[in-house]
Amino acid sequence: MAKFSNEIKAYALKNVLEFDKTDAGKILPKLFQHGLQKEEIKEIMPEIQKIVKEVNHISKEQREKLFLEYKKFMKEHEEKEKGLPELPSSHKKVVLRIAPFPSGALHIGNAKTFVLNALYAEKYKGELILVMDDTIGSAEKTVEEESYKLIKDALDWLKINYSKTLYKSDRLKTYYKYAEQLIKKDKAYVCHCSQPELKENREKGTECGCRQLPSNLQLKRWKEMFKLKEGKATLRIKTNMMHPNPAFRDRVLFKISDRKHPRVGNKYRVWPTLEMSWAIDDHVLGITHIIRGNDLTIESEMEKYIWDIFNWSHPVIIHTGLIRIEGIEGAKVSKSKSQQEIKSGQFTGWDDPRTWSIQSLARRGIKPEAIRDFIESIGLNKQDITVPIDALYSINRSIIDSKADRYSFIEDPIKLNITKKPDWKTIEIPKHPDKNEKRIIELNDIFISKKDYDALKGKEIRLLHLYNIELNKEGKVTSIDNKNIQKINWISNYVKAKILLSDGKWLEGIVDEGVKNLKKNELIQFERFGFVKFDSVKKLNNEDVYEFWFAHK
Repeated sequence: MAKFSNEIKAYALKNVLEFDKTDAGKILPKLFQHGLQKEEIKEIMPEIQKIVKEVNHISKEQREKLFLEYKKFMKEHEEKEKGLPELPSSHKKVVLRIAPFPSGALHIGNAKTFVLNALYAEKYKGELILVMDDTIGSAEKTVEEESYKLIKDALDWLKINYSKTLYKSDRLKTYYKYAEQLIKKDKAYVCHCSQPELKENREKGTECGCRQLPSNLQLKRWKEMFKLKEGKATLRIKTNMMHPNPAFRDRVLFKISDRKHPRVGNKYRVWPTLEMSWAIDDHVLGITHIIRGNDLTIESEMEKYIWDIFNWSHPVIIHTGLIRIEGIEGAKVSKSKSQQEIKSGQFTGWDDPRTWSIQSLARRGIKPEAIRDFIESIGLNKQDITVPIDALYSINRSIIDSKADRYSFIEDPIKLNITKKPDWKTIEIPKHPDKNEKRIIELNDIFISKKDYDALKGKEIRLLHLYNIELNKEGKVTSIDNKNIQKINWISNYVKAKILLSDGKWLEGIVDEGVKNLKKNELIQFERFGFVKFDSVKKLNNEDVYEFWFAHK
């Protein structure tokens, strides 16, 4: 028995009982809880696919009987869960928020928490609020005007339903009001210390002289802060200067910035930090649950600290591990990195496949329901995990496979001279293995790839859907009916084509002329190559070139 076979069968049976069908993409992420290592993925995938196929074809009675036998191989909490785990809640209505920072397009990594929030809002029939987290940010991570639309377009494409949109850049006066209340409560102070002084004070746990001034003088300094030069003052919250985490000691709540904001220009100079604005908005908007990444734990603690100063009740905060995507070649999933490469011209735009943005995945042919299912299958993981991109591809494949017609693509084509062949003018080829529809191919010259020719030269092979030949440049037909032999692609009448791969490289070749009838954005499969999405037709040297974007194998 292959490694993890029992666990695979347990999760496959559970899924098929709940959803009537399962696929490998929903099973693979579960196995990491049982010790699966990333280097074992290629080895385990055939076993997963084999078991999934078996489980999908057995009767409901057999599924129920087998699940009772195999459920012991699941993690204990999995037996109790159906879909996403329940949220801790005593609220009559669940209110969640998503707060993207508009520094670029959403990508497959940071979309996770947004999708999880949306799934929970749907699960509890609650409310989801979109809050654009557009405080001024750092010099390295700036608000970009195009990001507002990119984010909304991605959320809409992912079918994330939110009740309203708020912009933090419209809410500065609200944040100022609560800043003054913190000062009056003697919980915040204006600090004029330099960065080296602050760092030294934090490390030593020493209070600076600015902190000792009375609240009435702090209010005056607060008002003066709006006229000072950038970097000359900050508003800091008073915490225990002996706090075990030096980063928590007297954190910044507001800073001065003269950088122009894409929505409000230079209307404001004093901007709140994200945690200050979060603390206020999460209370004012009545947020009941906050689902966010493990990388924001200190921000959560600061929010709680501010809520306690105002005697506000706490929303439930749930931290979830980040996901690292294994198998992304030539790209690091990073908004800031992609932004730089777009501005430099290295990437063509946010839909360049190397950005791994939601826009790029959509253009490649990844379906929104595949991303939602992929993220739901991961769920509220407590620890950071690495998930193979093949898990997403597997889910997407199960969605598109039954609809994607089959065609042939050949890279580096060479023409064969076939002798003793049947006098066929045309041949019927199935559009899809599971469909009765056929395509009629007119037979003229036959082309195959040089790679296939070099690898199989001198052997008997089968031209897929056609006949067998002895593979030489003067090859002859050896059989018409024997299909139990090595098969290769061929093309007769063709058009030129290019395929954009996920690493940004183009693959050139020829495709069956049947692609002339494709509609823009139609998904097809190039047999023995993978799934692609028809993108456009371009003119090159007065000749049509059909461009496709590679989705996955």
